Amino acid sequence: MRNRMIAGNWKMNKTYTEGVVLASELAEELKNGTGEVDVVVCPPAVDLKGVATVIDQQNAPFGLGAQNVYWEESGAYTGETAPQMLTALGVGYCIIGHSERREYFGETDEDINKKAQALMEHNIVPISCCGESLEVREAGKHVEFVVDQIKKDTKDLTITDPSKYVIAYEPIWAIGTGKTATADDAQEVCGAIRAALVDIFGQEIADGIRILYGGSAKPENVAGFLEKDDVDGALVGGASLKADSFAAMVKAVM
Repeated sequence: MRNRMIAGNWKMNKTYTEGVVLASELAEELKNGTGEVDVVVCPPAVDLKGVATVIDQQNAPFGLGAQNVYWEESGAYTGETAPQMLTALGVGYCIIGHSERREYFGETDEDINKKAQALMEHNIVPISCCGESLEVREAGKHVEFVVDQIKKDTKDLTITDPSKYVIAYEPIWAIGTGKTATADDAQEVCGAIRAALVDIFGQEIADGIRILYGGSAKPENVAGFLEKDDVDGALVGGASLKADSFAAMVKAVM
C-alpha cells in the first residue's frame, strides 16, 4: 500500500523570515497530524535552515525538501548545493527535473539521472518530475514523450525500497496557467508511467513507487485526482504558499 503524499514547492518565493512564518503556520494547521499522508515542504535553499528549525521546535508533521541539487560531493561549482549539504540541514526530499529547471536552465534527462543517483546515495528521496508541453500533447505524443523521460531519468538506478523514489507528473501546459488536466488525463499518463516502471524495475518495486500529479492542483480538486489508481498525491505550487490552503489539500486526501 502506497502512502499518499502532498508536497509543496514554494519555488522562488518567501524570504527567510517569511518562510519561518509560513512553516510555523502550517505546523499549527496540521498539529493534529496528517494520518497516512506524507507531507513535504520544499522552500528555497536559503530558507531551509529556518524551516528545519520550525519542524524541530514545533514537532511539525511534515518533512523538509529542497528544490535542486548538484551531483558532485564538493568542488568548484559556484552557486550549486551538494547532497551532503542538504543532509546536514535535515533535508529528506529533493525536487529534480522540474519543468522550469528544464526550460530556463537547460537541464537534461541525463542531468536529472545524475542528480537522482547522488541523492539516493545520501538517502535523500528524489521527487523526479516529468511532463509534456501543450505542443506534444496536441500532437498526441504525450504518453510516448513522458515514458521516454522516465526511461532516461531512471537509467541504471537501483531501487530496493520504492518509498525512497517519487515521480511527479506535471503537464507543463497546466502549471501556473489556470488550466488543469482532468483526473482521467492524469491517470492516462500516470498509468503509463507505472507500466514503464514495471518494465524497468519489476512489478513489486513499480507498485510501491508513488506518482504525484503536479499541475494547478487545488484543495477543491485534489481528491478527485487521488481517486485514480495510479495517482498517489500532488506536487503543489501556488496553493502551498498559504498555510490554510495547503493544509486543506492535505486534509482533503486524509
